[in-house]
Amino acid sequence: MKKIIQLSICLTATFAIAQSRELPIDTVIITQHTATINGSTFSYTAQTGTQPVWDENAKPIASLHYTYYTRNNIKDSAARPLLISFNGGPGSGSVWMHLAYTGPKILKIDDEGYPVQPYGVSANPHSVLDIADIVYVNPVNTGYSRTIPASGKEVDRDKFFGINADIKYLAEWLNTFVTRNNKWRSPKYIIGESYGGTRVMGLSLALQNQQWMYLNGVIMVSPADYKVIRNSGPVAEAINLPYFTAAAWHHKALPPVLQSKDLLEILPESEAYTIDKLIPALAKGGFLDTTEKEAIADKMAYYSGLNKTDILDQNLVIPTSFFWKNLLKDKNGYTVGRLDSRYLGIDKQLAGMKPDYNSELTSWLHSFTPAINYYLQEELNFKTDVKYNLFGPVHPWNNENDNTRDDLRQAMAQNPYLNVMIQSGYYDGATTYFNAKYTMWQVDPSGRMKDRFSFKGYRSGHMMYLRREDLKTANDDIRDFIKRTIATDRSAKY
Repeated sequence: MKKIIQLSICLTATFAIAQSRELPIDTVIITQHTATINGSTFSYTAQTGTQPVWDENAKPIASLHYTYYTRNNIKDSAARPLLISFNGGPGSGSVWMHLAYTGPKILKIDDEGYPVQPYGVSANPHSVLDIADIVYVNPVNTGYSRTIPASGKEVDRDKFFGINADIKYLAEWLNTFVTRNNKWRSPKYIIGESYGGTRVMGLSLALQNQQWMYLNGVIMVSPADYKVIRNSGPVAEAINLPYFTAAAWHHKALPPVLQSKDLLEILPESEAYTIDKLIPALAKGGFLDTTEKEAIADKMAYYSGLNKTDILDQNLVIPTSFFWKNLLKDKNGYTVGRLDSRYLGIDKQLAGMKPDYNSELTSWLHSFTPAINYYLQEELNFKTDVKYNLFGPVHPWNNENDNTRDDLRQAMAQNPYLNVMIQSGYYDGATTYFNAKYTMWQVDPSGRMKDRFSFKGYRSGHMMYLRREDLKTANDDIRDFIKRTIATDRSAKY
């Protein structure tokens, strides 16, 4: 059951919202709901609306759409943590984790994450709303968020569409949000998925040094570290092998000696081979001895399920797209998904270097698109003709001067309270789990803060929470992380 409350700021605008493709730059609608989470039943408030992005002259230059959930009847709101949630892209709305992971409602999907008709939402019994208030933020041009004006030469794209611009304006926006909602005393956590991992690494320092807002935790879900992903070289070329092992194991494409073991038994073996043998071999490039090259190709075929001849033909450097296209070519002719390699696709022809389409993403869009539009308009009563951008126009995106990995290190060094958790799916072929581990290892070269990092892996893909078993486990991991890092009555000192 829900009760709808429209604040006075909205009363005169509600009709106009429904009749045009423009939104008020500053508006909010509030509804009341009940949830049963972790066995406890309680009421909560959903607040969804828009809040301006201000420029240096206090002029609104954009308006961000957000949805904010708070548990009712909390005696000590200062002790209640705030979880700030972003998705990635760049250009992706904050719909994925909102309606499938941490929020009080999730998609109607089957236990493995495949869409089920009729589309809609259902209760999420595993949401972390029982222990934390949650805000889902849509960056500019995603969701209902837009620049002011929405388009034209007047829009200064340099203020929004790049790694550092994105971090700067979002940090400023969060300052306003925290002030408006009286959350300055609360322990604060930021969570980002995919490109959102890059975003929250940078935000950790920007919030501290530009907004004087100190965090207790940073959570990176299937993080994209572009210092590896967009570069060539031995590390970037070798580091996908453990993911190949995981995906091939799922599809029963490995040699019997590996296939007979559990996934978590064989991954450490593949990881060790990658670090100890494959990276040094690739570092030798064309000067690698022929005998050693043959031996490396044998082992890569052993750990990947690919054909040794194909591996040699590509000089031991296997693009992930080639893997998705060719892993099952001789077995059943299917392609495997990029973001979640459990998904299968059918191409026009068997031969090729990459699949015709992303089988997993097309599957997800079946259910996410109708669900978020239904949910915001009909359950949260946010009526508008503005199109909800699951993926918005943010390109070209400025990737220059990416110092986010070191930003996180510096934020942690300055803030003894700050802890980091990484969550990855073993079958994610876009931002692989071993890449995420490598990022974690590289943040702090001194190793003096490694006890403040933790890694959690799951038997699913990029959005590991779509699999029902992992939905519970991953939310429990966030819940435990928050409880462990609240740091009540502990001084912030080394």
